[in-house]
Amino acid sequence: MDHSILDLLKRSAAIPSMPQVAARFLEIVQDPEFDYNEVVEVLSTDPGTASELLRLANSPLFGVTRKITSLSQALTLLGLKRVRSLVLGRYIVDSIERKNTVTIDTSYYWRRSLTTAVLSAQFADPLEPQLREEAFISGLLADIGIVVLDEALPDQYRPIAERYRPHGSVDLSETELQAIGVSHGQVSAMILEHWRLPDVVCLAVRDHALPPEADGKAAKNKLAPIVGAADRIGKYLCETPNQADQVIEHCRQNMVSIGLEPSVLGRLLAEIEPQIADFASVLKIDVISSKVYALIAQKLQEELNTAATA
Repeated sequence: MDHSILDLLKRSAAIPSMPQVAARFLEIVQDPEFDYNEVVEVLSTDPGTASELLRLANSPLFGVTRKITSLSQALTLLGLKRVRSLVLGRYIVDSIERKNTVTIDTSYYWRRSLTTAVLSAQFADPLEPQLREEAFISGLLADIGIVVLDEALPDQYRPIAERYRPHGSVDLSETELQAIGVSHGQVSAMILEHWRLPDVVCLAVRDHALPPEADGKAAKNKLAPIVGAADRIGKYLCETPNQADQVIEHCRQNMVSIGLEPSVLGRLLAEIEPQIADFASVLKIDVISSKVYALIAQKLQEELNTAATA
């Protein structure tokens, strides 16, 4: 790892500071004996965040039978881990939208990040259920280093950032290490450490691009293989496959690498699209149209189910 590059990034304006409300919220909830009322009070000072939390609590994701009208009720329903994901998600969306990057298609970036986040949480359910929300936020933020590197090192990094697209490189890490001495996973983790996110999230983001066979390092990091598999599968779900058979095989290999049957993915594909659409709506970001996603998901589901029962 080239620490001089990380030091350069830390000094650059490419890494935004955490807004006061979000920073205070994260500071409070890191204390095991925090005051719940203080959390409500802090979030209430940001009308945008408060309204989005209420909107999420009343979304079809939670199937509530009566309207949630208070922030306290919303926090109780959502849980602090999910609230943390939303607060950070809104902030990251705003930060990236303000950057107006021309190299990276933000629509693609967000549909891929959300797909990775939802898949990470779903894969964590049977594997590391206590870390489900950490898996979600790790998947959501795993690629933020790409945006930061593109802004901070345009001459060096832009040719690499251009590969972050449909049918582009599956893994940019080796190219990044050779070209600039750091990977986007390492940069993403540095940013999350700067924002004082939990170590389990930072480590998962740092190592998510490690190949599945990197057992030594992955064994020390429960979430990294899960987020990595979700990221690699998510990429294929965010583009129209040219060769479906190859896509199916890649999906199978990634599921096996984390100890899940490929048929599990076949079942999940029928369920995750509405979740992605709902989260995209809450975060107010543009993602691939549900019709296109549904067609891709249906084809993959059929193929995986057929392969699993063969």
